[in-house]
Amino acid sequence: MSIIAEILISGVIVIGGLFGLVGSYGMIKLPDTMRRVHAPTKATTLGIGGALIGSMTYFYFAEGIFSLHELMITLFLFLTAPVTANFISKTYMADSLKESDLPETSSKYGWAGYNDPPEEENEQPKDN
Repeated sequence: MSIIAEILISGVIVIGGLFGLVGSYGMIKLPDTMRRVHAPTKATTLGIGGALIGSMTYFYFAEGIFSLHELMITLFLFLTAPVTANFISKTYMADSLKESDLPETSSKYGWAGYNDPPEEENEQPKDN
């Protein structure tokens, strides 16, 4: 393996490790749930992604194998982390906040976790 490949692999793994460290530290030290949710979904996701990309790069240069499994894990992680953060945030809002504590929205129905659309708008049109 060439020195350039080794430097590239080492750099990606070190950067991924730094992101993982910052994300883990943020998850411990941030004061409340809404701030703490960003640590695992942003920094730690990039940390794990960096380690997986470094591993993919290693196997490509060392053994000539393109690892599709690690690419799929990385893509799955990048797709599911924002959804998870959204669910955690919505759960926290529904459990801990009152509708009067929230700022005004430009939405017709306000905050989706608190207001349902009127019944007549929920009904499906009937085909005759």
